[in-house]
Amino acid sequence: MPVTPQDRPIDALREETVDQLIMNYGHGKLSRPAFERRLDEALETKSHDKLLELTQDLDLKADKQFAAQKKAELGIRIEARPQADGDEVEHMINIFGGSNRGGSWDVPKEIRMINIFGGAELDFSNARFSAQTTHITMLCIFGGAKFRVREGMRTISKAVAIFGGVDNRAPATNDPNAPTLVISGLALFGGADIRIKKTGKQRLQEFANTLKEMFDPVEPPHA
Repeated sequence: MPVTPQDRPIDALREETVDQLIMNYGHGKLSRPAFERRLDEALETKSHDKLLELTQDLDLKADKQFAAQKKAELGIRIEARPQADGDEVEHMINIFGGSNRGGSWDVPKEIRMINIFGGAELDFSNARFSAQTTHITMLCIFGGAKFRVREGMRTISKAVAIFGGVDNRAPATNDPNAPTLVISGLALFGGADIRIKKTGKQRLQEFANTLKEMFDPVEPPHA
């Protein structure tokens, strides 16, 4: 006999509720205002009964295709693959200049960064990780570094700041399998800024809109 919804872990029930809301919105069964209102309530409530109430009038449920697409769009990718010794370490040197990495890029096991009167920005939002833990060693002298992460990642700051600062606003996670960034080094008259680029809610909304464009496209106006 299956466990009653009221006795299930609320986070698991919440995820199923959000998936069902996205599925029905994507197929045109919910208006945008109704979807956004119900999504807010699903993410905030601590009541099992409230979660059940939010989907009791919805027929469509998430299927295997939905789960696969959700994993592809929202899942954090850790893809262990063979690398030459030189590919495991990436060097970034910015002197009176700057550089950045973003999009769907391959993160090496280690990044060594020097910023002197310059800076760098690393965006891990859609990155592919080659290892569970990525080590970043930085030296910022009259320069700085920005790290953009996503919810579901763990960020550990071990950097030392002298006449500078390290601002770590990345959210915590209890997932033992989460990708981990370990940032160490020295910021001298410089600093580092660590924070999420998009909230989990924003990513869910973007995923929902992607599904809606696929399954419920807006018809072009007639001439």
